[in-house]
Amino acid sequence: MTETSETQARVARRLASRHGGEKRFKFIALVAAWIGLVFLGVLLFTVIESGHTAILQTKMLLKVTLQESDLQSNDGGDRAQAIAGANYNAVLKRTMRETFPDAKSRSDKRSMYRLVSVAAPYEIREAMLEHEDPVGKTLGIWVSASDDVDLIIKGTVPRTAPADQRHLSDKQMKWLEGHESAGGVEAKFNTTFFTSGDSREPELAGILGGAVGSLYAILVCLAISFPLGVMSAVYLECFAPKNRITEFIEVNINNLAAVPSIVFGLLGLAIFLNTFMLPRSAPLVGGMVLSLLTLPTIIIAGRAAIKSVPPSVREAALALGASPIQAVFHHVLPLAMPGILTGTIIGTAGALGETAPLLMIGMVAFIVDVPTSVTDPATVLPVQIFLWSDIPEKAFAERTSAAILVLLSFVCLLNLFAVYLRKRFETRW
Repeated sequence: MTETSETQARVARRLASRHGGEKRFKFIALVAAWIGLVFLGVLLFTVIESGHTAILQTKMLLKVTLQESDLQSNDGGDRAQAIAGANYNAVLKRTMRETFPDAKSRSDKRSMYRLVSVAAPYEIREAMLEHEDPVGKTLGIWVSASDDVDLIIKGTVPRTAPADQRHLSDKQMKWLEGHESAGGVEAKFNTTFFTSGDSREPELAGILGGAVGSLYAILVCLAISFPLGVMSAVYLECFAPKNRITEFIEVNINNLAAVPSIVFGLLGLAIFLNTFMLPRSAPLVGGMVLSLLTLPTIIIAGRAAIKSVPPSVREAALALGASPIQAVFHHVLPLAMPGILTGTIIGTAGALGETAPLLMIGMVAFIVDVPTSVTDPATVLPVQIFLWSDIPEKAFAERTSAAILVLLSFVCLLNLFAVYLRKRFETRW
């Protein structure tokens, strides 16, 4: 009786110890999950807090009058062509002097001109061309303010800050505040950020060039890696003989999935650029390098998806007279395709955020024009973020954070699409 009581006591102690260990493990796991969520929240809050102002751009209202003397002499030629070729730099300066009559000296006028962006003459030109015959008419035109004015109006730089920190003199602040009180300064939606390429001027810089370059590179990557990856997975899982050669290939595929991405950039530099002489800084080469990076992930995901299909499906097809190829491509592969697509999209989302391999093939170049084909010089969104983050101008900081938000949005959309495909087409056995 005593031995039974002692045994029950030992069992009870062991159960209590095991249950206590399980509770401690659950507590530690819960704390780790919450710590991860807190750090993720801090990251998102920091990026959003510093980048949300980039969706606004300060504009200044100018009353512009295009005079006959501003037009090019066309001697009876096309009137629209004469208006398009007018001296809009002179028009802008004359308008600025009329708007801020207190600027008398040459230095004051130079300071006054710096209140607006270098793109202001082109914006005035576009506004004039929208009217049939604007000569002699006074039009109210909103032009982009300089980045220093933009930071002041958004509150990124305090108005009470010293002149060397706000980069605007006291006279410039006086002119700006006077024009603002008259309703001539507003922060409007920044369409330039989404519709233009890169620029040395922060108020003119946009993400369209990088976004289009990323799109072209990802399309090239998918066009190469998806068919090769799926066919490789099908062969290795369904047709390849089990010998040392296939084992060697499988081990190397798994190892390639863990190779640092910059190694693939060096491989692309050595083969695609130096050997095949493909165009440097082109989405074609960028997509080919990213396909090397994505291919192991697609093969591994494809093999796992094919392996998850019950063998009875293939055996039943063979029993009904289908050939081995028909059994795989008509029955096994369609059932495995949701898993293959999920792995492909997740791999593509990872490739979308890669920077190091693309730096090695020259996609770090400063490209202003938006690419129109896969062979045009281009950059990609992660590289553009890298370039902007290295610029000391404060106005680029908010655009860097805004570009990060755009990139994160693309990656999240791709991952959500992968989850949707898995839930929509998942087959439960």
